Amino acid sequence: MSRALRILVAAAALLGGVVSLFAAENTALTRGIAITDPDLLRKLDQNNTLTISRLLSPERNADVPLTTELMFVSLPQLKEILPAIDAEFERYIARYKATYPGETIGVGEGFDAQLFDLANLKSRDTRFVLAGIVNRMDRAYVSEESCGEIRLIYRLTRFDSRPDGGKTATRLPMTLNLVMKARDARQTDVHGKPVTCAEVARRWLQNGDWQELIGSRDDAMLDRIETNIQVSVAPKSALHDFRSDYLLKVFKYTVATKTFEESTLENQIDRDRILADDALRRDLKAWLLAPDHLHEFDRGTVLIPEKFLAKAAVVPTPSGLDASVLQPEFGMMQGEGNGDPVFTDNDVVGALKQAAARGIDMQNVRSVAGFQRRLNDVTCAGCHQTRGIGGFHFPGVDWLADKPSNSTIVPASPHFFGDQLRRRDILTAFAAGKQPDFSRGFASRPQTRGSHELAGTEYQDGWGAHCSLQDAGSGTRDGSFTSWSCANGLTCQAAAASRRIGMCFIKTR
Repeated sequence: MSRALRILVAAAALLGGVVSLFAAENTALTRGIAITDPDLLRKLDQNNTLTISRLLSPERNADVPLTTELMFVSLPQLKEILPAIDAEFERYIARYKATYPGETIGVGEGFDAQLFDLANLKSRDTRFVLAGIVNRMDRAYVSEESCGEIRLIYRLTRFDSRPDGGKTATRLPMTLNLVMKARDARQTDVHGKPVTCAEVARRWLQNGDWQELIGSRDDAMLDRIETNIQVSVAPKSALHDFRSDYLLKVFKYTVATKTFEESTLENQIDRDRILADDALRRDLKAWLLAPDHLHEFDRGTVLIPEKFLAKAAVVPTPSGLDASVLQPEFGMMQGEGNGDPVFTDNDVVGALKQAAARGIDMQNVRSVAGFQRRLNDVTCAGCHQTRGIGGFHFPGVDWLADKPSNSTIVPASPHFFGDQLRRRDILTAFAAGKQPDFSRGFASRPQTRGSHELAGTEYQDGWGAHCSLQDAGSGTRDGSFTSWSCANGLTCQAAAASRRIGMCFIKTR
């Protein structure tokens, strides 16, 4: 039996008896910081309470959610979204044809690369279904006034008629996140005092009424819309391995125009544009390696200036553990196929020494390899490539399934669940009136801050977790990954050519 087959057999044996345990574990991790209950989501969606149309146009008298055929036409706030997505598809198709001139690309099974059918965004048979609500007060460092964000996540779904008159629901590979501010600064409590971040956090931790959790539904609460579409799927060919590409876009809400307008993606470095512009290269290096910014970069709270950012990102999956052109930062670091990198090893080592001389305690980025990993996972694309479900971190709860109890076992990725303890720590600090610690570890490895709740699970050091190979015969010790170990009974084994990062597997002979 091959090593790969032994691993699969062991995994099947392991997972077969603990599916219900994982479901309970996931529910416990999200309690108080996310709404994933299928019955509640069904109620909020089907009675048109938290549909996109009701949130953007609360004065509407419609009793049913809008189909995509009507939604993008009836809601003027959304008028810029479809043209921007259409333009990205045109650019994507042109790039694909230039890269693989011998392959065909289009909608349907007859093409080498199968495109997402944009007709689904203008159809009377499709609509966006509420798939989850997630508290992101851990992002309050971006905007203290709003106390962070609340994300309402919708999954595009097609409804086909059945002979018996009913409907069959098929989820399509696209999510739309309506991001709202966690607090309305104008809102007051029963005593007439402004609602504080502490009060918002307490409501979530106490599993308060959803109307209190979401807050008011007007323009002042709208922040942005994020879209994620599986733009194409291509099987393995003589030119490339299996590929599934995801398109990420962001549209910021502008109160003056009452429109969601195309925007840059937070921290999504525009690699190709930076590499082609000497001035941008110098500016990015100087800005990011400055001690204060390097400290924020280490903590995962850095906000890279917009002039370095892109307005779209294509996320190829799977991307693997090794540095490759599939990853967003590739080519910016020394030794990545670029004779003139933005960051040399000496640049990074020198910046780390300068930070240490100023008394800055670096918790994650302690080496060149750590800097490279953070440069990847601080971007939208790099994060979605890390421990995701394809290109998604929250596909959401499929409460329309015939057996929803089976479909809600993993509504989100290992990265999402592994991060819940950190997010809950932040809400707990808010609720107690303390200053939260917004720092986070690498996307590959959750930052547990001393908690033992994740120990032995896939999220931290259990089967399938990312681990450090430095104690497995590599002879290399890297300060950025020293603590990445495996639980008892598991061993860290190379999953790629990487000399530093592997995965925790059951020991086999």
